[in-house]
Amino acid sequence: MTSRKLISAPSRRTVVKAAAVTAVVTPALVATAPAARAQSGVPQFLHGVASGDPLPDGVLLWTRVTPTPDALPGSGLGPDVTVGWELSEDRSFTLPVASGATVATAASDHTVKVDVRGLRPATSYWFRFTADGVVSAEGRTRTAPAVDAAAPGIRFGVVSCANWEAGWFSAYRHLAARTDLDAVLHLGDYVYEYGTGSYPAAKYTVRRHQPAHEIVSLADYRLRHATYKTDADLQALHAAHPVVAIWDDHEFANDAWSDGAENHTPGAEGAWADRVAAAKQAYFEWMPVRTSTEGTVYRRLRFGRLADLHLLDLRSFRSQQSGVGSGAVDDPERSLTGRAQLDWLKSGLAASDATWQLVGTSVMISPVAFGALPADLLGPLTELLGLPGEGIAINVDQWDGYTDDRKELLRHLTDRGIRNTVFLTGDIHMAWANDVPVKASTYPVSASAATEFVVTSVTSDNLDDLLHVAPGTVSVVASGAIRAANRHVKWVDMDHHGYGVLDVTAERSQMDYYTVSDRADRDATTAWTRSYRTLNGTQRVERVYQPVH
Repeated sequence: MTSRKLISAPSRRTVVKAAAVTAVVTPALVATAPAARAQSGVPQFLHGVASGDPLPDGVLLWTRVTPTPDALPGSGLGPDVTVGWELSEDRSFTLPVASGATVATAASDHTVKVDVRGLRPATSYWFRFTADGVVSAEGRTRTAPAVDAAAPGIRFGVVSCANWEAGWFSAYRHLAARTDLDAVLHLGDYVYEYGTGSYPAAKYTVRRHQPAHEIVSLADYRLRHATYKTDADLQALHAAHPVVAIWDDHEFANDAWSDGAENHTPGAEGAWADRVAAAKQAYFEWMPVRTSTEGTVYRRLRFGRLADLHLLDLRSFRSQQSGVGSGAVDDPERSLTGRAQLDWLKSGLAASDATWQLVGTSVMISPVAFGALPADLLGPLTELLGLPGEGIAINVDQWDGYTDDRKELLRHLTDRGIRNTVFLTGDIHMAWANDVPVKASTYPVSASAATEFVVTSVTSDNLDDLLHVAPGTVSVVASGAIRAANRHVKWVDMDHHGYGVLDVTAERSQMDYYTVSDRADRDATTAWTRSYRTLNGTQRVERVYQPVH
């Protein structure tokens, strides 16, 4: 794929390089699997079952039915079919709680979403679907604690950045095997839009995308989502835990903003608005996320008085990215969140009575800059030279490219005395543990307004993958340089793939970081790597030397 840059901001791959200054149905069979498994013409459930967005009294259930062999994802073909659903307190479905039926049609790509209410808080349930006597696999889900409950603890799996072509989704398998999670938080890049052999290069591709070309149309996005949901490990994850998801750029196109993307060519690939509409429609059809009339994923979920979870959409409303080294990153007219979303976040944080404020943000909020000067020189020189006021950012696609939004949000936290705010982040294919300083140039003398835990990628390329070197070959030097220039960064791992497990109690929020042995190994093992926590009231992260569980 030819590089098509609309702006001078770096691509994700360039940013990661700058830091150094398991499937049952194979992709080739995705298109033919329905025909091979539905010769009799009876419906089939080929893409698993899922649940999401748990509430104290409800949860969203999802599946996709293939009613006839020709009703392939994205085809627009296939008859309407009645799909029954049932929810039970036991796996054998002898203790039924709720049931019903809906109709799957080609208009929604034969996906089914049922928003079940009237359930008991903090309770596990089993669910399944039926169509013409065919029964789906069963799934397990769980409701959130009651709104005013003093929940003793909650535990989330945390993942991001799962590129089908880059490896197997063994991280999902290991999370699916855990029985101690309340939900899994997916922070974006659930699917990737590239054509096959583009990222990574063809010689490093583990399995091929479907469709093979870069996805642009509604049919394309539908088939890409369907391809991912043939992965056995992803199906296992969805069947084991409710998933709370937000999108990032690759659900649309690389480095997307409100009116375009680095990886979009107007004309040759149609209008950006049409591409976004197609991507959003497919996303809401294929993901266990409540459909928003505003076409966004920012929303708020509550887990008793222990935590409010504020989920952000940092693609739909953002201004175009600036160039690296441009003082435009400080322009108050430019926004990452958009005015309405930032006001929504601020008011929700201020009104919350929960002990912890968890903020799901697809891109990193902690500043990461090189070339920072002493505070007494930085201000005058940046004004004279038109440079960023907090040093030269290496990734202007994240909050570093929109410093006025960040300043306003952090000022809100400090002025209102909002404590225990923890940002949960993906996007950059590395694991980090950070304080979020009010003023990076004077940290640690100045205050920290919040903390941030960043999880690495499930499979997407990180530093050693991009440079094709053994883990640790260059990252020791690179991570040392980052920490030396950014004293609020307590730890960064540039080399591994995996996931996080966030454990929250009244006393602390702790992220346990796990890595997988080899993304190219379908049977990869997992191991705990490190743990960091922030204690109630401190706004600082500290290392702990064993995982919670």
